[in-house]
Amino acid sequence: MSRLPRFGMILAASVVIGSGGYWALAEEPHSGAAHGAAAGAVHQHSYEEGRILYYRHPDGLPQFSTQPKSTDDGRAYLAVREKSGEAGGHAPAVAPAKAMLAELGSTAPRRILYYRNPMGLGDTSPVPKKDSMGMDYVPVFAEEQQDGATIRVSPGKLQRTGVKTSTAAMARIGRAVRAPATVTLDETRVSVISMRTDAFIDTVSTVTTGDRIRKGQVLFGFYAKEIATAGTEYAAPGGDRAGSALRLKNLGVPDEAIRTIAERQQVPSSIDYASPRDGIVLERLAVAGMMAKPGDVLFRIADMSHLWVLADLPEYDLASIRVGADVRLTVRSLPGRSFDGTVDLIYPQVDAQTRTTKVRIELPNPDGVLLVNMYAEVEIDTRSEEPVIAVPNSAVIDTGDRKLVFLDKGEGRFEPRDVMLGARGDGQTEIVTGIKAGDQVVVAANFLLDAESNLNSALSAMTAEGGRQ
Repeated sequence: MSRLPRFGMILAASVVIGSGGYWALAEEPHSGAAHGAAAGAVHQHSYEEGRILYYRHPDGLPQFSTQPKSTDDGRAYLAVREKSGEAGGHAPAVAPAKAMLAELGSTAPRRILYYRNPMGLGDTSPVPKKDSMGMDYVPVFAEEQQDGATIRVSPGKLQRTGVKTSTAAMARIGRAVRAPATVTLDETRVSVISMRTDAFIDTVSTVTTGDRIRKGQVLFGFYAKEIATAGTEYAAPGGDRAGSALRLKNLGVPDEAIRTIAERQQVPSSIDYASPRDGIVLERLAVAGMMAKPGDVLFRIADMSHLWVLADLPEYDLASIRVGADVRLTVRSLPGRSFDGTVDLIYPQVDAQTRTTKVRIELPNPDGVLLVNMYAEVEIDTRSEEPVIAVPNSAVIDTGDRKLVFLDKGEGRFEPRDVMLGARGDGQTEIVTGIKAGDQVVVAANFLLDAESNLNSALSAMTAEGGRQ
């Protein structure tokens, strides 16, 4: 539609709305059949003799003209006069005029720059035309022309396409990394009981493998010739007590036994060996009457109040794991219970076959319900220590060549913004550069905006190229 007819239609509609409202207020009510006859006469007279404002489609379609016009099948458009009534079945002129103004959507003529393909293709036309499917090309008005980046979308189209926005905010980004694991002993809490010199085992306590023992509890009694000689020198008055005491310690004699020798001034025939820690007896190899050589293992004791858990993490998850991260552990044999620990060590090697790396986790086991070699599942919290700028994952468009988000600039304007991504978590992505906290970003239908932006960029480039030519 050209600018002159469009302007005439807008002007005609405005006049009709004003005049229709005036006549509606000017009419006084009548009663009885006289009122019906008078009203019919007035409406008929106005319809036939009033000033023509514009012409409308005979079927009531929202199609108007400022000049006489015919439909495709040869029927003439109906004239809408200054005060069109209901005689002859015609509707008041005010309603079509309002509909026309709503359709036109503006109170001033708009300049059409060109027409673009309705399917989003790159071809344009300086005049109205149809595509191969019979669809009308869409006019692009001067006030809608974009700079090639920012796009403008009408409120109706926003509602139809389902565009939604969210606020970029500061948050700790991360995701829960889950992996299978195995409960093991804390290597630093295992003690091996052995002799440092030849010794005869006289007696052995009744503790057996698997028993819990306390620190200081007697495990066995022994006699060693070398220890007896050093003890005699230590007990003798006037001797080198300091040197003898050091020799006894180097031979592995417990401090309690050394104090007993000093108090009694004699060496006992059998010296008691006490447990150095609380724990569980893992091995009991001591037997009464046996000859123990230096280094022979007699007992192995482990403190199970703290344990290690070894988890096998895939290689691609290693970058998100840090020492000190919180860990939650669950065991199938203990349903409903969970245990909290921390990452203590990331082993410096990757298994060549499984492409996994072991991660060591420390956790307390005060009630002793966790047992060695239990299978478990760990969930490692990989959230960053400091909050960063984050947006929902759906806000980021990855085209392969670039990563961008759409900023909502208000009033239906959207701007694509290139961003640099950081960590990606459960539902959120870190934005290193490109936007700031508080920006409104599009989280739904942003691919449609991206297509519209690409189209605008292409059309702007074509328009600029045409202008240079």
